[in-house]
Amino acid sequence: MASHDHSRHDSHDHAGKGHAHSETHGHSQDHDHSHGHSRDGHSHDHSHDHSHDHAPTVTADSAKRVRLAMILTAGFMLAEVVGGWISGSLALLADAGHMFSDSFSLGLALFAFYMGDKAPDKLRTFGYQRFQVLAAFVNGLTLLAIAVWIFIAAIRRFTQPVEVLAGPMMVVAILGLLINLVVFKILHGGDQENLNLRGAVLHVIGDLLGSVAAIVASVVILLTGWTPIDPLLSMLAAGLILRAAWKILRRSSHTLLEGTPEGIDIGQIRQALLGVDGVKSLHDIHVWGLTPQDPLLSVHLVIETPELHDDVIERAYDMLQSRFGIQHATLQVETRDCLTGGECNHGMVVHP
Repeated sequence: MASHDHSRHDSHDHAGKGHAHSETHGHSQDHDHSHGHSRDGHSHDHSHDHSHDHAPTVTADSAKRVRLAMILTAGFMLAEVVGGWISGSLALLADAGHMFSDSFSLGLALFAFYMGDKAPDKLRTFGYQRFQVLAAFVNGLTLLAIAVWIFIAAIRRFTQPVEVLAGPMMVVAILGLLINLVVFKILHGGDQENLNLRGAVLHVIGDLLGSVAAIVASVVILLTGWTPIDPLLSMLAAGLILRAAWKILRRSSHTLLEGTPEGIDIGQIRQALLGVDGVKSLHDIHVWGLTPQDPLLSVHLVIETPELHDDVIERAYDMLQSRFGIQHATLQVETRDCLTGGECNHGMVVHP
């Protein structure tokens, strides 16, 4: 093993900068690199105890909006189930199924807000913010199941038609439309960057379209008596539900798989870091998200001389915060290429 002077520094700016961590490796004494591999490929042995709050802002206003929307949605969902059962309308039952999913999703969002407020502990050093992403993923799976059920029921209805009472169906559908408009207004005024709140809004949009479909179906049946319009429009509603499910599943699974957050170009970050005065090269760069709105970064920076350590850390972190909105970065500073090993390849390997 080569001989190096090994000194470690952690730089924290609590006046709005978030947290930056660094390690510097110089060249004078023996040192031992015990770098395990964790989420970002490296877990560094720090002798300090750090407490970090990585929670994106979930306001009391957002929680209040979700609670009120859940009460309204769950209450009218029961009315739609009764109305759909009495009238024989599959379109109403489909909308009720969607509203059930809405109520479930809003309940998960409320629980996620509660979990997000819990402080980090020894077992979960990032806290519980990731729970909201898991809740959103469950939301998407629930929507998928609801859509499949509607498709199956609609196909059966085509082969085994039933009488539909268009009058009661129309009354319930119009009331459902009004309730959904109120719920949409409540939720749309909240934080649209929050994954669960955004998912709930998508649910409500689907409900609005489902209510419109039920109204159209009731009008057609009243005027023409053509009952196949009911399962036909319920299948259209199911298609919209599938679209919403795909969006939620795609975004939440991307976060759960540690994908690069939306709107962040890792190539641009790499070039910006290489442009920081004192940085000679870099390798093992990783960008992921605790939640879609809370990006995290780790990278090994190779500097020209050990004396530049503090200046490089300050410049690099300020740039990451101001240009890319990255509030938490772990920057390992080294004075020699690939001093700690890893996937270097002359600094060109990128892990998005």
